[in-house]
Amino acid sequence: MAPFEKTYDGDEPVRVNKWLAQAGVCSRREAEGLILAGSVLIDGERIEDAGRKILPGQTLKLSTEGAQALAAKRTIMLNKPVGYVSGTPEDEQIPAIRLLTRENMIGKAAPVKSRDSLAPVGRLDQDSRGLLILSDDGTVAKGVIGPEADLEKEYIVRIRGKITGSKMKLLRHGLELDGRELKPARVTGVADQTLRIVLREGRNRQIRRMCDLVDLRVIDLVRVRIGALKLGGMKEGTWKELKPHEIQNLLRNPTEEELRRNK
Repeated sequence: MAPFEKTYDGDEPVRVNKWLAQAGVCSRREAEGLILAGSVLIDGERIEDAGRKILPGQTLKLSTEGAQALAAKRTIMLNKPVGYVSGTPEDEQIPAIRLLTRENMIGKAAPVKSRDSLAPVGRLDQDSRGLLILSDDGTVAKGVIGPEADLEKEYIVRIRGKITGSKMKLLRHGLELDGRELKPARVTGVADQTLRIVLREGRNRQIRRMCDLVDLRVIDLVRVRIGALKLGGMKEGTWKELKPHEIQNLLRNPTEEELRRNK
């Protein structure tokens, strides 16, 4: 990875960590770490103040060590089976990260070690399965689950109960959870007792609770897509490390043409 170097062309001074995050280089927290490590230079001067601002016309550069630290960040996609928790396990629960073994790996990647700080980027409940992202890259986390993230998450949901037009209408828009109205969702039937649900938010157990509100019971839930990154034909329990173009797909929504091709 070539060291980042760019001249700030804004009109007003801005904090370095904010600008690096806006430029998609790293998260604000990661930027602060780079500054404290002495890996950020402005006009050739190494800066050490995490609150430092860059002025219009000044040039910021990351040191080779800083660029290498960012390049070492990892993002992994896993086809999580039912029975594993995406977050911190309780009691006898099994964390999904235990599936990241060499035997379950697709393609080539460095082994995942216990000290690696891979965290789930968007939870997937123990009784749900499908696409789970794990990463130590703050930029990826911000793009997928940050407060301004607007990525689609697509699920195939098998239902028990009578599916009616009025229930479908409510699932698309009109329901509330925890006293807050839900964003509109795309809900279509794909087979007998099976729905495709596309969300742009991620409340706790959202789809199961939405279905409960219209007297439907979820008996199987699979996440098949985040952004334009699809689960595809990955076998359950397998994982792969994402390449740069795959991370780009993760961080964008599909075009209308892509959606039409996938129908």
